[in-house]
Amino acid sequence: MSGKPETLYEKIVRTHTVKQIDRDTVLLYTDVHFANEYTSPQAFAGLEERGVPVLSPDSHLCVVDHIIPTAPVSPRVIADPASARQAAKLGENCRQFGIRAFYGPDDPCQGIEHVLMDEQGLVRPGMVVICGDSHTTTHGSLGALAFGIGTSEIEHILATQTLVYRLARTMKIRVEGRLPDGSTAKDLALAVLRKISARGALGCVVEYEGPGVDALEVEGRMTLCNLTVEAGARGALIAPDEKTIEWVCRHAPDLTGSMRDSAVSYWRTLRSDPGASYDEVREIDASAVEPMVTWGTSPDQAAGISERIPAPESFGDPDSRAAAVRALSYQGLNAGEPLEGIPVQHVFIGSCTNARLPDLRAAAAVLRGRHVAPGVRAQVVPGSMSVRRAAEAEGLDRVFRNAGFEWRKSGCSLCLAMNDFALAPGVRCASTTNRNFEGRQGRGSRTHLVSPQMAAAAAVTGVLTDWRRL
Repeated sequence: MSGKPETLYEKIVRTHTVKQIDRDTVLLYTDVHFANEYTSPQAFAGLEERGVPVLSPDSHLCVVDHIIPTAPVSPRVIADPASARQAAKLGENCRQFGIRAFYGPDDPCQGIEHVLMDEQGLVRPGMVVICGDSHTTTHGSLGALAFGIGTSEIEHILATQTLVYRLARTMKIRVEGRLPDGSTAKDLALAVLRKISARGALGCVVEYEGPGVDALEVEGRMTLCNLTVEAGARGALIAPDEKTIEWVCRHAPDLTGSMRDSAVSYWRTLRSDPGASYDEVREIDASAVEPMVTWGTSPDQAAGISERIPAPESFGDPDSRAAAVRALSYQGLNAGEPLEGIPVQHVFIGSCTNARLPDLRAAAAVLRGRHVAPGVRAQVVPGSMSVRRAAEAEGLDRVFRNAGFEWRKSGCSLCLAMNDFALAPGVRCASTTNRNFEGRQGRGSRTHLVSPQMAAAAAVTGVLTDWRRL
């Protein structure tokens, strides 16, 4: 035990430190690593060139999710030759290096990696979880230290199960109050980003606490931690509580008997000590959060649906003002324009941010008895095939289809327009994804980040709409 009060982040790092390299750097043991077809090929190639095996094959999971088509057909055929080769190569790498957990295009458990890992019960409180994708911060919702890494670091983890890790600064964000009816975890996340900015947590591991966080369901916490990377954070953490423990145990049926009792007992110790110090502390009032929508080309360029688009001159620093000018030009919007009523031509419900079963239920509740507006194309891409089957068992697919939505298979899909589908220039999309960068969903396309309920409302009205009016 350390002599001084520790944050949850410090506790996890301490228990996983193999060696202290210098004051700011440690050799960190990683419990589990998962890889996709997009960021891992060079890492496996490096091992092959050096003749180095994977040290612990059972500590890795590989999934095809980024470039996979989501059309509801079987088998799933990846038409682009280069993408098809990427997917095939990941399977070859798994077989060559003894990694048994491979989820290919037609695996019944295929899904987006950040959905798949949790639903398979492979992320547990107190772990260090690594992936070559920035939104790995999602898994901090379960009390794990989770973050994205680069290809060279993936190679190091495959070979040694360790990572040369530079220690992060610590930030606590206390969420007071509770979200009002009609506001969601996605709205809270966008409100946090607006408050602290896209660089507000740069270099930090953020720990969320407070009644506003306690009130969130586990999937909502996943959404919050997922989006925290958009503030420059190196990680996001929420201390495990009884909700977390119940959720993890339900998704990890292999954890039984004395092993389960021991694990749960340990998980209950995973919280910051009273008196633990942070490099920075921020606070936000959840009770003041209304349904949010982004107006610009960065997730922190967001406002409540009842507000108007801010003028660039309202931002204090020159960089923010310049970013606002560029964003409004790209988005084809004007300062002072109401957010509510802006027309959309596309609606997308999916991604590792908002494509879990509760997200689909929330959107379907808005859509029952309604239909997509003329001139709008609307799509649902479940976060995994397991989510898709669960939604179909509840009849949610019929709700979406009856409303005029396309009911597709799982994958990253239009979140980043990396597979066979991208928006045309000028098309405006209400999207439940995590990034609204220029060209993110297709060259010249325009993205507004919203919650599943707000996306559903935009689909049936044809404009950005306060879903509470419906």
